[in-house]
Amino acid sequence: MDELQPTDPRQVGKYRITGLLGAGGMGRVYLGQSPGGRAVAVKVVRPELAQDFEFRRRFAREVAAARRVNGFFTATVVDADPESETPWLATAYVPGLPLDRAIATHGPWPVESVRALGAGLAEALEAIHAAGLVHRDLKPSNVLLAPDGPRVVDFGISVAAEATGLTRTGMIVGTPGFMAPEQLTGAPVTPATDVFALGAVLAYAATGTGPFGTGSAQALNFRIAYEEPDLSALPPGLEIVARCLAKDPAQRPSVAALITELALAVPVDSHPPTEVVTPTTPWARPLPGPVTAPPVLPPTTPTPSPARLQTLLPHWLAIPALALATVLPPVVGSSVALTSMSRGSWPVVVAVAFGIATCATALFLARSTRTAPVPRWPRYVHALAALLNTGLVVFYVSMIASRPHIAPLGGGAYAYILGSAMLLYGLVKFPSSNRRSPTP
Repeated sequence: MDELQPTDPRQVGKYRITGLLGAGGMGRVYLGQSPGGRAVAVKVVRPELAQDFEFRRRFAREVAAARRVNGFFTATVVDADPESETPWLATAYVPGLPLDRAIATHGPWPVESVRALGAGLAEALEAIHAAGLVHRDLKPSNVLLAPDGPRVVDFGISVAAEATGLTRTGMIVGTPGFMAPEQLTGAPVTPATDVFALGAVLAYAATGTGPFGTGSAQALNFRIAYEEPDLSALPPGLEIVARCLAKDPAQRPSVAALITELALAVPVDSHPPTEVVTPTTPWARPLPGPVTAPPVLPPTTPTPSPARLQTLLPHWLAIPALALATVLPPVVGSSVALTSMSRGSWPVVVAVAFGIATCATALFLARSTRTAPVPRWPRYVHALAALLNTGLVVFYVSMIASRPHIAPLGGGAYAYILGSAMLLYGLVKFPSSNRRSPTP
């Protein structure tokens, strides 16, 4: 885990950020803690993706699907906010090394460990596919090695990034050396795409290098699309890897077949039915020792980020300013609006109450954590309140200015002007998922 940089957030949603776990093409992953002290991995997407309306729409849909993934070998999605200024999702923290770091540190694994790893990853893919998802970016860095089994992470973002402005300008979603040929040629992506990536991951675990060698992204992609994988270093007992790496998706084994073939063989009569046996994890033997979770820090009250404060500030300022406009005199020595409604000040009081209600609605929507889009109508109602109060301000100020004998403006008038200005500014900051983010 790396230290946070000055540009990294210290708070994402309700989670306090304590360290940087990694970064990739889709965003940066942070270690966070919930108010109750639970460790989570928070992935914050790249600003370029956050500014793409199509990505936001697809991300919200994929997060909803990812919440249904509950396999043992996957990291559970526990929270998300696709409508945040910068979309993010949080998964249960897995205290383990990424597979690529484990191989780089300790070398290739024995056949038995690779087969056990493959069985666990196949079960993870089965759970992901059952939820209607295709991972699309299964690679060694997305496989975490926990003490009780591997975990597949980072599903639900790659699919959302497809068909966005980034991919339309030439970006390919996936990792060179671990993508299937159909991802490079534009053919349909199916669960068989993940099977190809699984074969590449198992070859990497067994040999220490990918089945298509090393080099530039262009060279790796060319070999994947047009050349056969180099499996000369693959030890006997892992012939299934070659079938996973078939160019034709129809020739690859199904995930269910992989689970059956890679499952660990257990002697039928080795233990009585009621005897409790401590399971072994041969895939984890190359690791130097148990991996421990990060220290749990004492819970703290979440502090909003500067961007969040900027969004909420106009609504917080508008509420007290509008309230003061009804209890302070509009001109020096005059009666206040709240107590002189019978003499014609009721439109101001009604407009002020309307504006306060829409500001409170904006604060509620901004505070709520959602995966469904925010409706348009609250923003339209807020716009009506802003225009109504601004119109009344212009009317009364112009009327006062046309009568020189009237006393100078009082605190109520200045409060009303400030409150109306904050209503207009709050219209720009009103939470809404249906307006397009500005292009850079």
